[in-house]
Amino acid sequence: MKKIIHLSILAIIVAMSGLSEVSAQKKSYPRKYVDASTLTIINKAQDDGMAFKRLNAETFSAPKSLENSSTGIAILFRTDSRFIEARWTTSSKKLGNNMTPIFHSGLDLYIRENGEWIFAGVGRPKINSTEHKYTIVNRMADGMKECMLYLPMFNCVTKLEIGISPDATIEAIPSPFKYKIMFVGSSITHGASASRPGGAYVARMGRALNAETPNIGLSGKCKLDDYFANIVCESKADAYIFDTFSNSIAKQIDERLYGFVKRITEAHPGKPMIFLQTVKRDIGYFNLGSRKRNDDQRAAAVKGMERICKEFKHVYFINPGLYSGEDMEGTIDGTHLNDLGVQRTLDNALPKIKKILKKYKIK
Repeated sequence: MKKIIHLSILAIIVAMSGLSEVSAQKKSYPRKYVDASTLTIINKAQDDGMAFKRLNAETFSAPKSLENSSTGIAILFRTDSRFIEARWTTSSKKLGNNMTPIFHSGLDLYIRENGEWIFAGVGRPKINSTEHKYTIVNRMADGMKECMLYLPMFNCVTKLEIGISPDATIEAIPSPFKYKIMFVGSSITHGASASRPGGAYVARMGRALNAETPNIGLSGKCKLDDYFANIVCESKADAYIFDTFSNSIAKQIDERLYGFVKRITEAHPGKPMIFLQTVKRDIGYFNLGSRKRNDDQRAAAVKGMERICKEFKHVYFINPGLYSGEDMEGTIDGTHLNDLGVQRTLDNALPKIKKILKKYKIK
């Protein structure tokens, strides 16, 4: 009987200590906040416009949905705080139907250690709200840390503050990236549907290529339109990578591709232009209509790029380019890359991209 009583008392003590730990985690500690717009902002197509918008779309008569997004933007800073918190406001409380809330409206933190960017934590958005607050990482070791905070991929941040301990410092740092490579494309380039912002294929290529990567992906809208050509022509970068066949039907590729390429190469003579073949869509295995549309897209891209690569010296075509694999496990919905599909795209395309860029001393 005594043994049972002793065990019961021990269980109560353990339970109470667990509650104390939970209570300690929920306890609010003092912190100070810094406006993230005063820190270093990277991956914008142009320098004008609002701080956390990737593009001033009105300048190019482009869809407002292209402007109203923080897609690809990241904040660079260093701090010796042992925790990093964020509070941010988004323009919309809606979430996507084929992506995680963190990817759509949350934050994604990387910290550089020994020259490598390492995932450190996420800022989880509050569901059904435009006001968010989250401790991204806590209980870190002492010392200064170089940080890169990716913003939401399918929402627009209108306000962002970084929270640190009151006795810590935080300051902007110069961009450590040597190059700027602009990406233009469909929802796949827009990022759908990696699990978090830093996991999108454009963000991962940026870290792998040591480059800032302005992301001008726009879901369902990249059809070799004039406004996309205008954006590229007015944007300065060391190289340009295109996913322009995923939204375009075969007829649009036949009619628009040559003029699109000609305009851009004339605006940026001598700069590498790399076109990625669109993904082979898993949804087409049973859906014969989707399969035909996708097959026609891919065939038109091959035909058009064969002519273009012969005529334009600095234009390249990677086929396969966007690549989800052959086992139908690389997408979230039969079209958009999940994390596995992103990894397969990198494994397939990144070595070829590096080889091309090396010709231009981009390495």
